Amino acid sequence: MKKLSLIILILCSGLGYAQVMTTNGGVPVGDNQNSKTVGEYGPVLLEDIHLIEKLAAFDRERIPERVVHARGAGAFGHFVSTKDMSQYTKAVLFSGNSKKTDVAVRFSTVIHGKGSPETARDPRGFAVKFYTEKGNYDIVGNNLPVFFIRDAIKFPDMVHSLKPSPVTNKQDPNRFFDFFTHVPEATHMITRLYTDLGIPKGYQFMNGSSVHGFKWVNAEGKVTYVKYSWVSKQGEVNLDLDQAADQQSKDWQHATISLRNDIKNKKYPEWDLYVQLIKPEDIHSFDFWPLDATKDWPADKIEKIKIGTMTLNRNPVNYFQEVESIAMAPGNLIPGVETSEDRLLQGRLFSYFDTQRHRLGPNNQQIAVNQPKEAKVVNYNSDSFSSADNSKFPNPDVNYQPSNKVDLAENSTYKDPEQTLENVTIMQKKISKTNDFAQAGDFYRTLSDQEKQNLIKNLISDLGQVQNKKIQKTMISYFYRADRDYGMRVAKALGFSQKDFMSAGGN
Repeated sequence: MKKLSLIILILCSGLGYAQVMTTNGGVPVGDNQNSKTVGEYGPVLLEDIHLIEKLAAFDRERIPERVVHARGAGAFGHFVSTKDMSQYTKAVLFSGNSKKTDVAVRFSTVIHGKGSPETARDPRGFAVKFYTEKGNYDIVGNNLPVFFIRDAIKFPDMVHSLKPSPVTNKQDPNRFFDFFTHVPEATHMITRLYTDLGIPKGYQFMNGSSVHGFKWVNAEGKVTYVKYSWVSKQGEVNLDLDQAADQQSKDWQHATISLRNDIKNKKYPEWDLYVQLIKPEDIHSFDFWPLDATKDWPADKIEKIKIGTMTLNRNPVNYFQEVESIAMAPGNLIPGVETSEDRLLQGRLFSYFDTQRHRLGPNNQQIAVNQPKEAKVVNYNSDSFSSADNSKFPNPDVNYQPSNKVDLAENSTYKDPEQTLENVTIMQKKISKTNDFAQAGDFYRTLSDQEKQNLIKNLISDLGQVQNKKIQKTMISYFYRADRDYGMRVAKALGFSQKDFMSAGGN
């Protein structure tokens, strides 16, 4: 019998079966096919620890999906800095001299759920995590340079309007256009989204933007406002409505598969990173508020400077561990980068960390893909899920600071610079430089005739479903104020005459 067992073991070893299955505690499993029972036909015993442990693990395989950005794809690679920006920021990754920094990237759709088709019209998330020697730095943005709202207090309502109805469980243009008639600043984003930019052909074929402006701080403490944009070296390629419908009939996971296949086939996608800079003394010199997330920074007024290139050259090995579990947040900053006064950004600073503690757990930063690679975590968070491993510290008995026993202290080099704010008034008030329609009109006039036709067609496909004519007229008035031709085309496509429009009281 022993000889037969040895022969079987040798044969199994040759087939790659030499490893023994174990429990989570490393205990060998003798039978993974049959539960412990009372006799051959009796009930299952609670003492079958392997069964209980296996089922408990299975029950927890699905974590809550992201409220937004639920559907996504990821990849890994590096960023190479090509221009020394140290006169503006002490952020180590932007020091030039071909400095190389590892990155993890997650692309996503914003509104639609985890199993939704990638052919849906939706902004796309474009989030990059840089693993620097001063800690992890995240640029968490979208493929479009602007957003629907400028204040985070509107964010839950905006998302609720775009999500399925709580009554019918269906996404409904009647709901979200009802909301947007009260949000004129969304006109710019809606205009961009309803061009073919709203349905990228693939993640490697779209540009990216930080959307928000941030503050760069140099070694002397001098502040410069900065906005990031990624430009695809594959070109910006999108699908029109007919192409999207055709693609959906073939494969609605095309964006994920296309990105994965290109990396697998060594067609490594690349993006150039550009920045735009504004001096603090010039921040009020525009006819819009630059820290308003509904506004783009026009390249003809604020130069775009190329500072590096990102290359993605590795696919995820395990999707759950490396993509679903990755935690990007605009509050993950390193010395040399600070947040700006952008109202939407300020809300995101809380919301992202809070979501990740809920979705992934309080120890989410200890998950491998979220851990710093080039920087060591040293703190005295203790005795909880979010604690660091202080057993390797010079004195494990000391889990507090300051102490006479251990020379571990803060470094004033990385202290935030002092900023003087005089005559500050705390208020709840809309900004005065709203200018909600000018940039939407500027963007519309850059479109070709075919792109304008596609924009109107795409808009009517949703706005035409809205049953309330007052909502349609209000949206037309926004488009008209952006550009007369734009508004007239939408009105005509919806079947309105000039008389109908005048009867709306000039709306």
